[in-house]
Amino acid sequence: MTALPLASRARRAAFVSAMCAGMVAAVTSLTGCGGKAEDPDAGTNGVGKLSAPKIQSKSSKVAQAASAVRLSGTVVSKGHTYTLDMRLKGEGGEGSVTSKGQTFRLLRVGEQLFLKADSEFWTHERGQGDGKPQQADEAAAAKLDGKYVKVPQGDPAYEQLSGFTDKDVLLDGMLTLHGHLAKGDRGRTGALRTIKVTGDQGAGGTLSVSLDGKPYPLRLERGGHAGILKLTDWNKDFPLQPPAKSEMVDYGKQLPTS
Repeated sequence: MTALPLASRARRAAFVSAMCAGMVAAVTSLTGCGGKAEDPDAGTNGVGKLSAPKIQSKSSKVAQAASAVRLSGTVVSKGHTYTLDMRLKGEGGEGSVTSKGQTFRLLRVGEQLFLKADSEFWTHERGQGDGKPQQADEAAAAKLDGKYVKVPQGDPAYEQLSGFTDKDVLLDGMLTLHGHLAKGDRGRTGALRTIKVTGDQGAGGTLSVSLDGKPYPLRLERGGHAGILKLTDWNKDFPLQPPAKSEMVDYGKQLPTS
């Protein structure tokens, strides 16, 4: 066989090299022309190799062990939609809740629960006849406008409202997927790589778990279109103390009906 001239061989080598490089760029799963597929778990925390139930279990454990978290998004429960933006830790939590177009703030320090809202919140759905609040209602609401009101533990609202400030209760209830668990797609939540775990192909919820660092849950799509939640600021501490007396109004043993 006649040997190719040196220049021809150089051109052919350059062509093959360029073709190989182009294929590598086009098919990112290849490490080189004719190379092996990349390991999708390289450089991760390794939970992607686990079964779906084990991923969910491990994610739940690190979430419960975390000192703090920020939970934001929407929750649909019993026909009502709640928009949450809560910072939570073991001793309590603080943040905002919006429901039926009304926004209020909650602050819990230990067993003490405080609620702050504007006057419109306190006059909402109060009144008689045509549904309009009476002057007495408006006067009472004006005193509460923008002030914290301590929610007595015996008040019917205490248990419901305090649940929004309880890290363990919220995480335990919201991070549970229903039905058959399976691993879903890999992707990203913000800058972090994630793997999804689905319950009944998403009908029972979809949880995105971090593949970087600890396997914290980062995003939850609740089953039955019951809301989407983001979980951020894991272990990021925040100040938590009762409001100053100047910021409070004492309403006695029971909240006004709202």
